[in-house]
Amino acid sequence: MQIHGIISQFPREVKGLILAFIVCLSIGFYTSIRFVNDTTDANPQGIEERYLGNEADEAATVMKFKKSKGEVMTMVHNHILSLSVIFFLLGGLVATTSINKKLKSFLMIEPFVSILCTFGGIYFMWTGMVWMKYVIMISGVLMTLAFTLSVFFILKGILNKNQESRS
Repeated sequence: MQIHGIISQFPREVKGLILAFIVCLSIGFYTSIRFVNDTTDANPQGIEERYLGNEADEAATVMKFKKSKGEVMTMVHNHILSLSVIFFLLGGLVATTSINKKLKSFLMIEPFVSILCTFGGIYFMWTGMVWMKYVIMISGVLMTLAFTLSVFFILKGILNKNQESRS
């Protein structure tokens, strides 16, 4: 079955559904990115303090404590499950776009690697592998880039006026 580029041929009501989904999903995704920025200052030291605390830093203006095992495991579990579903749905929509097949494959697979590196990295950093804060930051940036590009190409596909929509 050929699905490459079919998104621009979807009926108007399906395109409307996709648009509503993408808008709501993007608001939620970028709100979470803002939350991460607010709680970590978007830097490796902030990531480390968020999960390992800063009790040893006497100059800290805000005291942070190391997360408990339950907190870390719950957060890792919830994020891996929910982001996997989100990127599966997004990947299914990307599959129907007319972008280059190598870029399409990258956008469909990379988020799953980033999910594992980001949230697995948080767990391993919490257990003592402090250098994982760099892996967490890089994979988080890649995940956000993949999300942004996927949304862009999906919107481009559904807003494409060049192809006739099927009724």
